[in-house]
Amino acid sequence: MPLIDARTGEKVTLQQYFGKDKKTLLVLIRQFSCLLCRIHIKELERNQRSLEAHLVQVVVVSFGCQEGASHWLQDIGCQYDMLLDPDRKVYAAFGLGASVKKVLNFDNMLLYAEYVADDMEFPRELPTIQDDMFQLGGDFLLDEHGRVLFSHSCQSPLDRPSVEDILSAL
Repeated sequence: MPLIDARTGEKVTLQQYFGKDKKTLLVLIRQFSCLLCRIHIKELERNQRSLEAHLVQVVVVSFGCQEGASHWLQDIGCQYDMLLDPDRKVYAAFGLGASVKKVLNFDNMLLYAEYVADDMEFPRELPTIQDDMFQLGGDFLLDEHGRVLFSHSCQSPLDRPSVEDILSAL
């Protein structure tokens, strides 16, 4: 399944991350303007030492374009590798779809209203980039052979696993 390295534009495969005596945590984000995805990445970065101690490398996956990825990586200062899956084949392989009902539910709207009330800064959408706000994300921990050790398909934008939950699979 060919993917694109978001930093270089080169074609890559997930297999390139396997076999290095490391596990790979695939973090499939919803969209570049998803605040909760950014918060999740920041949590992973805060726990980088723990991830490294467990030999876990993080790879972010997006279905977005390279321009959006470059902006996103720079905007949040993300150091993780990012792969682009424009055809959403990785998303489909892990059973991640899009859902208006799961994204625009009351709990999500309430949280976003709280963020607005707290004057939290929201990511700016780029007018030249089309995103799919209804895409759901997920976290999948794979061993060095690509076998799934941990699987978390998000049921809403709020639903991301903690680092402790992910590492409990080891």
